[in-house]
Amino acid sequence: MSDQENRNTADAPADPPTAPTAPDTGTVPDTGTAPGTGTVPDAPPATAAPDGPQDAGPRGRGRLRRVLVPLLSAALVLGAAGGGLAYTKATVDGADVSAPTKIWKKPAKAPSEDDPVPDLREGRTDGELRRKLLPVPEDFRLGPDVSEFGNDTELSGRQAQALLREGGKGLPSKERRRHREYVEKLRLQGIVMRTYTPYDNRFTAEIQLARMKNEKGVKDLSTFQSELADALSVFRDGPRIKGHENARCFLPPEDGDSELEAMFCTAYQDEYLISFRVDGVEPFPEKEAAELLKDQLDHLVSPGEYV
Repeated sequence: MSDQENRNTADAPADPPTAPTAPDTGTVPDTGTAPGTGTVPDAPPATAAPDGPQDAGPRGRGRLRRVLVPLLSAALVLGAAGGGLAYTKATVDGADVSAPTKIWKKPAKAPSEDDPVPDLREGRTDGELRRKLLPVPEDFRLGPDVSEFGNDTELSGRQAQALLREGGKGLPSKERRRHREYVEKLRLQGIVMRTYTPYDNRFTAEIQLARMKNEKGVKDLSTFQSELADALSVFRDGPRIKGHENARCFLPPEDGDSELEAMFCTAYQDEYLISFRVDGVEPFPEKEAAELLKDQLDHLVSPGEYV
């Protein structure tokens, strides 16, 4: 076994998880144990579920509250209709489709080389981790804020770890200690997040990118998220991302009473964990959303060559 493999093995949480059984009623199982047979790390204990109906019937599923990650929990980056969806629907419904299209134009003042935002339209580039995020594409603009974090934000490793540790508050002391140890094992170095909205307002997308020193932890955490979605059984398979076998996408349960739709994806690349969420209305642009994630993953591998 190589030195690198020894280091990665030492980094991984010790106890193998047990697989949760798929719920009969649609309630979310305890995410304190991850599905799998030992390849997935022992996940941190689940925090309390968000308020709202837990019924998995057709109407109940459509009312499940959105689970906002924001990568600051090892719980699944999945949820159902909620905040982002409502924002998108309100934006679409309020759009003046008869108004003439206005093409964005570059500002008259040329940006300086040391400007942290050389192109306001494409997002900030001050910092190595920020530059790993996909620049806002030509037909998009920056989208809505991610909770209190804004729409183009970077958190330092210390800030991200502090927020992650907050997720353990309210747990019994033993589980809180386990949660804290898990956070420390990941050796989180920082998180960046950015939202994207096309000019026709058909959907909103959110990309969160976390960098960790523990590469095995990155892979195991992404695998845990995917396998938990499979264990829940209510989620539908989303599109595959061409050229990126480490990416998985899911769609929430169908709800014939709602025009709102969403897609959730998790992926990993080396030391990076990528979470992707899209909220929109029917007809849902599943293919376009998948292309946006592909562009992000391509950009992560070869910056500037994703077009």
